[in-house]
Amino acid sequence: MDKNTIKTVFKEYIHPMDEKVILKMIDQMELDKYVKKLDSLTFTKLFIYAQLKQLDSLKKISFKVKQKKLQKELGLKSISKSQLSRKLSDLPPEIFEAILHHLVEQIHRAFGTEKGDNLLGKIHLIDSTTISLCLSQYRWADFRQNKAGVKIHTRVVFYEGETYPDKMITTPARPADATQLDGLMVIEKDALHVFGRGYFDFHKFDEYCKNNIRFCTRIKENTIVHVIEELPVTPSSGVIREAVVRKMKYPVRLVESLDSQGNPL
Repeated sequence: MDKNTIKTVFKEYIHPMDEKVILKMIDQMELDKYVKKLDSLTFTKLFIYAQLKQLDSLKKISFKVKQKKLQKELGLKSISKSQLSRKLSDLPPEIFEAILHHLVEQIHRAFGTEKGDNLLGKIHLIDSTTISLCLSQYRWADFRQNKAGVKIHTRVVFYEGETYPDKMITTPARPADATQLDGLMVIEKDALHVFGRGYFDFHKFDEYCKNNIRFCTRIKENTIVHVIEELPVTPSSGVIREAVVRKMKYPVRLVESLDSQGNPL
């Protein structure tokens, strides 16, 4: 970690996870019974880092582990993409659901059940998965020159301790994610939508602000915005800048933070 950085985005992501509780969950599910190197907790931390750094392949993740600062953070000197692939296949989705429930419980402890639920509201997690298909058999599923595919856009709801898939939209793989965002948003007072950069569209964001639809996403690096107001930040928080900005009609809040190497995200 950078010597001048007390807290970073990476540490802030993993800080709420009580490692003793997570390890107890892992033991109960017997996930690391025969594991010698890449345990489930280290794997989870590594993929949080990969998400923050937008690493889109197991090969890139494997290469990043060679960095000494990340090795120190994870307690892992090296890992191959084949080991990552096997671990990814072996981990059941129930462990991640259990971690989500654990994090919500932490919020309830900090703010109380009623206030915690009001702060969280109904969380709508939106993401897509691409499934490759044989081009000769699925010519309607337009994707690439030598490959067909479909894309499944899913909205998963987390509310009052329950997690469930709420809506799915299936399309050919070629259309951009943002083309399906309208169909996945809901107009509910307590709803908070969380989605990635694939659904990035400022014109749509203006409409959502107009209709009081809450959402949270990550801004693209090349986005040019007009700063309306700079907001104060705590020096030790890892947040290097917070501001109210405008790209289209409605203002939004922008937060700039540091990654695990102390670099701006």
